[in-house]
Amino acid sequence: DHAHKTALDLVRAHDVIAHEDLRIRNMSRAPAPKPDPDRPGSFLPNGAAAKAGLNKSINDAGWGVFLTILHAKAERAGREVIAVDPRNTSRTCPHCGHTAKENRPTQEKFHCIACGHIAHADTVGALNVLRAGLVRRNAHPA
Repeated sequence: DHAHKTALDLVRAHDVIAHEDLRIRNMSRAPAPKPDPDRPGSFLPNGAAAKAGLNKSINDAGWGVFLTILHAKAERAGREVIAVDPRNTSRTCPHCGHTAKENRPTQEKFHCIACGHIAHADTVGALNVLRAGLVRRNAHPA
């Protein structure tokens, strides 16, 4: 119900909606085992327990279901939904365009090492996703 209501609100409020083209199935894969070189037949810790918790959160969030609902509602309403490449969307400065891992010192902070721009990392990511979506839309008009 929440996914339907949220998708409907977005479709009613916006003519164009851009989102990261996340490979959800790949994000929730189990980590590869790490063989122990000192003890053949045994394995080193690979973070599988922590990854299992993250996988459960990803699957519980229902991102794939939400995007399916959003695309269907947007199509019925004549709106456009654009998936964009998620690479570096939260590491690229929206002011100067500089891309660096160091631009994002923490999960929520963005501080451009080139121009000094400071913002919340989610805001920076959202701006960059929107810009990439609009560029893609203008390159392939509907």
